Amino acid sequence: MQGSYDVVIIGGGVIGSSVAYHLSANPDFRGSIAVVERDPTYTTASSSLSTSSIRQQFGTQPNIRMSAYSIEFLRNAATILEVDDHSADISLREPGYLILGTPEHIAGFEAKNAAQRACGIETELLTPNEMRRRHPWLNVDDLGIGSYGPVKEGWFDGPGLLQAFRRKARAQGVDYIADRVTGIDMEFGRAVAVRLGHGDRLACGTVVNAAGAWSKGIAEMAGLDLPVEPRRRCVFVFDSPLKIPHGPFIFDTSGMAMRPEGQYYLATVTPLTENAADDFSLEVDHALFDDLIWPALAHRIPGFEQLRLLRSWAGLYEYNLFDHSGIIGRHPAVANFIFACGFSGHGMMHSPAAGAGASEIILYGESRSIDLRPFAYERIAANLAIEEHVY
Repeated sequence: MQGSYDVVIIGGGVIGSSVAYHLSANPDFRGSIAVVERDPTYTTASSSLSTSSIRQQFGTQPNIRMSAYSIEFLRNAATILEVDDHSADISLREPGYLILGTPEHIAGFEAKNAAQRACGIETELLTPNEMRRRHPWLNVDDLGIGSYGPVKEGWFDGPGLLQAFRRKARAQGVDYIADRVTGIDMEFGRAVAVRLGHGDRLACGTVVNAAGAWSKGIAEMAGLDLPVEPRRRCVFVFDSPLKIPHGPFIFDTSGMAMRPEGQYYLATVTPLTENAADDFSLEVDHALFDDLIWPALAHRIPGFEQLRLLRSWAGLYEYNLFDHSGIIGRHPAVANFIFACGFSGHGMMHSPAAGAGASEIILYGESRSIDLRPFAYERIAANLAIEEHVY
């Protein structure tokens, strides 16, 4: 295959497909777009293996604003991403997030709450007694504080959102190419073509690196450094006699996180497994459940002492080693190379904002829908980290 496109997006997951949708939907853009996706079934794609949640409870304004923009998009996705009178069903649920802290965490929670309220996010700080009254199934004996987002926080059908972006982008004329990228041709400091398997070549005006956990290798093809590596996150589905109707997404002090999933529950734990930079294994570490997750569940929610593990899977985070937040924008040395990667677990929730902003950077040279300047690549060399705690 030989071809030429104004924009070639490497990676057709939720970020790449969001960029493709937003750019092709903009009436000011009259060019051609190709999305290259190595796994057209999305079986091993990070977008398909996510827990697909959204929260406003970040500690820095750039990420809070990304969430605020994205939740409004998700609330209206059914009509925005409608194709041929078929609405996009992403099954958005908003029962909130409950983030737990010890007495030592109180000052930090108060500082984050102030940042959230400065952005108009009405997060509630709860005492242990208040949490006990609201959630009598919760053990609060060792807690000092809780942070609860009563609205605009929850979870949704992540694969459904991905497919909705993809379907709408294709309806707007975007070409999806099932292949892997093997190289990027450079001339005079610009990316001029993307090479695919079997020697195929796509000439291009702009390249977008939305390759997720594989984005470091893509950057290296253009001679660029990117502090992004794969990190494996294991997710476990279990059942229990204890039922928590309309329960929130809970982040425990142990690093365990859990939420309802229909009649069952999902659970995971941080820290993430530290893969080598070239290790994209999706093997589940079953010891995590027995050694870390189950004890934490039984401690925090005693009713979960009795449970039955049903299934598990592993997905990859595109882990930004610098500051755990997305990298969005042009590379200063290669003006037609755009980053949209490194989201460190925030990609699914921030995909609407990231796609809107990145598409505007391509078209106008700046993001107009949302201020993405804090996420620019230049912050790395300037050592201007977005200081954000990873949940």
